[in-house]
Amino acid sequence: MPFKLFEVSKPIPERKEHTYVKHCGDPEDCLPKCNSKTIPGSMTERGCAFAGAKGVITGAIKDVAHIVHSPVGCTAYGYGTKRYPTTTDMPDGSQFPIKDFNIKYIIGTDLQESDVVFGGMKKLRQAILDTNKEFPFVSAIYLYATCTTGLIGDDLDAVAKEMEEELGKPIIAFNAPGFAGPTQSKGHTIGNNVLFSKLVGTTEPPATTPYDINLIGEYNIDGDLWLLKDYFKEIGINVLSTFTGDCCHDEIGWMHRAKLSVVRCQRSSTYIAKMIEDKYGIPYMKTDFFSTKYCAENLKTVARFFGLEDKADELIAKKMAEVGPELEFYRKKLAGKKAFIFSGGPKSYHLSVPLQEELDMDVTGVSSMFEHEDGFEKMKSRLDEGKLVIDDPNALELEELIEDYDIDLIMGGVKEKYFVHKLGIPCLLIHSYENGPYIGFEGFVNLARDMYTAIYNPVWNMLEFEETEEPDVPNVEEEAK
Repeated sequence: MPFKLFEVSKPIPERKEHTYVKHCGDPEDCLPKCNSKTIPGSMTERGCAFAGAKGVITGAIKDVAHIVHSPVGCTAYGYGTKRYPTTTDMPDGSQFPIKDFNIKYIIGTDLQESDVVFGGMKKLRQAILDTNKEFPFVSAIYLYATCTTGLIGDDLDAVAKEMEEELGKPIIAFNAPGFAGPTQSKGHTIGNNVLFSKLVGTTEPPATTPYDINLIGEYNIDGDLWLLKDYFKEIGINVLSTFTGDCCHDEIGWMHRAKLSVVRCQRSSTYIAKMIEDKYGIPYMKTDFFSTKYCAENLKTVARFFGLEDKADELIAKKMAEVGPELEFYRKKLAGKKAFIFSGGPKSYHLSVPLQEELDMDVTGVSSMFEHEDGFEKMKSRLDEGKLVIDDPNALELEELIEDYDIDLIMGGVKEKYFVHKLGIPCLLIHSYENGPYIGFEGFVNLARDMYTAIYNPVWNMLEFEETEEPDVPNVEEEAK
């Protein structure tokens, strides 16, 4: 059968539809059920729509103050959740006052019970005034609805319009409360739509060239963006605007002046690339820069668009000569090791082939917390017979998977990492990275090095587990008889 129900999920049999075991003879549309509400009783690892908007789309912008309109819990969740470093350099040559401002500061309205009863808009207005006084140098202020404020009906758009007129500074509301969609993917969509409708086409770049691109869905996780920018610069391609790693508020406004949009994270931001193409006629291409093979192929594809393929070939040859010997060392050490990729979205299909083909690893399976059917089609196509493709695995399923499939390494997020460590195997952060960047030629070496370090760490041989007998649980139904 193409679908599998984990033993631990037998009380919720609906979970069977979400775990697909690949069989090459299955129809193309034989996929795990996805992009749907979490089944009650399944302890999901998913993020919410607010996390998709703030934690992914806007969280990497360098010169914006973010106000989370919520009780303090959501504010804490929105702070420092991703490693999106930023510089102080601005496109016009000026300097922003604070490096990494976007991950050092977040503001919340700290709603109390009385605010829920009587409304929190007065408190939000005051928070905007206080924010502008404390950080007068920010280019804009972004407001975020959460479950609480979405339920009580606070009108963030009205407050944003009123305060923008008062302060003379852009104030933008993102109505993506946690319950807006089944996963954080809904927050991606809302974030894309808001930024496109409010900003794109409203500003002009300081200068343009015939080789300008928008780099979309690149959030500069642990420096990924800076590496890619260096590659493109050497080829002769100018990154005019980034959506949204190390970018500024105004930069999004001139995305309509690029010649091509290059989409990195295909789940979170293809939306805005399509909208820019529809309105301004700028074509876009989906790309993948993980691993030496994919990076080389996609650099050549982008370069070919501008007639710069020879420059790309020169760069690729140089980089491969630099990283080849070290990568070969890690390939020998990692060959045959079993990995399971527990990604939020596209990394599950970006990484599965490179781990197998370039490092000789055995990818036992892949999963995603918020992918849609098109993403799962790619995951399925890039795996071998008998491998697992799972939508939103819960903690108990992950534990059973580790025990039954003899996994050597989990590639996941911070929510899984320490749980997996307690089971005696390493878990490598693939969302926010360990020692990135992980993109490109040097990045793939960094990833291989971190996997090698994690798997061969001697601590795993020092762990001791005590076997305990299962306690006798009385059968209530039998005793009742």
